[in-house]
Amino acid sequence: MKRIVVTGGAGQIAYSLLFRIAKGELLGDTPIALHLFDLPEAISALKGVKMELDDCAYPLLKEVRIGSDPKELFADADYIFLVGAKPRSKGMERKDLLTDNGKIFVDQGKAINEVASKEVRVLVVGNPCNTNCLICMYHAPDIDQSQFFAMTRLDQNRAVYQLANKAGVNIEDVTQMTIWGNHSSTQVPDFTNALIQGKDVTDIITDTKWLEEDFFQIVQKRGASIIDARGKSSAASAANAALDSMRAIIQDTPWFSAAICSKANPYGIDEELIFSFPLESFDGGLGIIPDLSWNAFIEKKIKETEKELMDERDLVRDLLR
Repeated sequence: MKRIVVTGGAGQIAYSLLFRIAKGELLGDTPIALHLFDLPEAISALKGVKMELDDCAYPLLKEVRIGSDPKELFADADYIFLVGAKPRSKGMERKDLLTDNGKIFVDQGKAINEVASKEVRVLVVGNPCNTNCLICMYHAPDIDQSQFFAMTRLDQNRAVYQLANKAGVNIEDVTQMTIWGNHSSTQVPDFTNALIQGKDVTDIITDTKWLEEDFFQIVQKRGASIIDARGKSSAASAANAALDSMRAIIQDTPWFSAAICSKANPYGIDEELIFSFPLESFDGGLGIIPDLSWNAFIEKKIKETEKELMDERDLVRDLLR
């Protein structure tokens, strides 16, 4: 039996994620235990979520635990989705958001280090996810750094849809889509290395202005656009991307985007970041896809997102010690 932790268990993303995991969409026919973590004031809501999971009578779901103590809930965890994070409130400075969330991920990193399986895979979804992941990873020194990820798969999925829609092709016709850098408005949806029906995107979509302006802005600002339209954040698509991400991490996948520790990366990115790269997973291993080229436009954008991540790291330097 595999143990799967979801933090922010009473929240919207978790609500869209948990029932799909329990049904077997993450690990197939493997029996699982779900550990749902949230703040003490959310325990009543967690009890309701557990009741619903029980009432679904999923054959693969052997146990559901709920609580607000990370050392209890993270015990023996094989997979952890760190979904819960403090949202940015009106008038809140980014530094304050980073610091407040950082404290959460310090404690969770320590708990992971102390009680989780040493083979655990940790996916950070709660924003700002790259820097939250960096903090969490730093405080779990006994867990290999390659086992920590921040989610940029939602951005990849968004970019794939936009290219497919523009080209008038099926979703599966768009391959090798990479998101570089930060899960923020500086992220880089790299159309120059993506393919449509096996051909370079620029051979199919010849409108360079659309690619460099409209496409970039749509993908970078999609989350804000959904909030404007729906009045709430993109919970279901984020949950879907979290599933996509963890499946890609643990199953053989030829090409996907996720943010990982940038140490010894082949692209000259600062080595103290959690930075999104093109990845491939195979035979239980995972690595950065090397030897991709950047044109001047993409290189400039990558430098911008790298600088933003370096600035974020420097703002939370006190939490990295």
